[in-house]
Amino acid sequence: MADLKALAEAIINGNAPRARELTQQALDEKVHPKKIIDEGFIAGMAVVGDRFKKNEFYVPEVLIAARAMKNSMELLRPLLAESGVEPVARVAIGTVKGDLHDIGKNLVMMMMEGAGFEIVDLGVDVPPEKFVETVKEGKVNLVGMSALLTTTMPAMKDTIEALKAAGVRNKVKVMIGGAPITKSYADEIGADGYGPDAASAVDTAKELLAV
Repeated sequence: MADLKALAEAIINGNAPRARELTQQALDEKVHPKKIIDEGFIAGMAVVGDRFKKNEFYVPEVLIAARAMKNSMELLRPLLAESGVEPVARVAIGTVKGDLHDIGKNLVMMMMEGAGFEIVDLGVDVPPEKFVETVKEGKVNLVGMSALLTTTMPAMKDTIEALKAAGVRNKVKVMIGGAPITKSYADEIGADGYGPDAASAVDTAKELLAV
C-alpha cells in the first residue's frame, strides 16, 4: 500500500532516494498524481516551510528537502498533463536587471513548486522588457522579482512602470523580495506583495491569488 505520509517524511528529511522509491511505488499502485502531490510533496514541503519560518530549519535543509521533492516530481511530470492536473497558479520569477544573485530566487521557486505552483524561471539580470513580454504571453498569474543589491532595487520600480506602460499591469499580481527589500518599499513602488523569506513568499502568493 502506497504510504504518502512516509513520502512526505522522506521529503522533510531530504532523503531523495527514499522519496523517489515511494513515489514510484505510489505510481505503480495507480495512485492519482494529484493525490501524490497533495499528500506527499505539498504536505512535506509545508512542514519544511513551517520549520524554516520558526528557524528550526535553515537554507541547506530547505534546499535538500526541495531537491528530494524535485527529484521525485520528475517521475510525475509526464503524467500530469495526461491526468489533467492543473497547477494552483503560474508564476514567473526572475532576479532583476543588474543583479546576478539567484540563491534566494531558487529557494522561492522550490518552495512555490512544493506548494503546487507552476514556475517560469526567467533567470538573473532580467530586464523589464522580459517581464513585460512574459506577462503579454498571458500564461502567468503572478510576477515575482528578486534583488540582493540595494543598487538594483530601482529595477523593480522600472519593471512595474514598464508593465503599466505596456497596459498589462492589471493582468498580474506583482510580488518582490530579497535581502534589502522591505514592505514599505513594496508599497512605495506599487507592488502587490512582499515576501521576507521563501516560506512567507508562498503564503503571500497564495493570499494575492486567493488559492
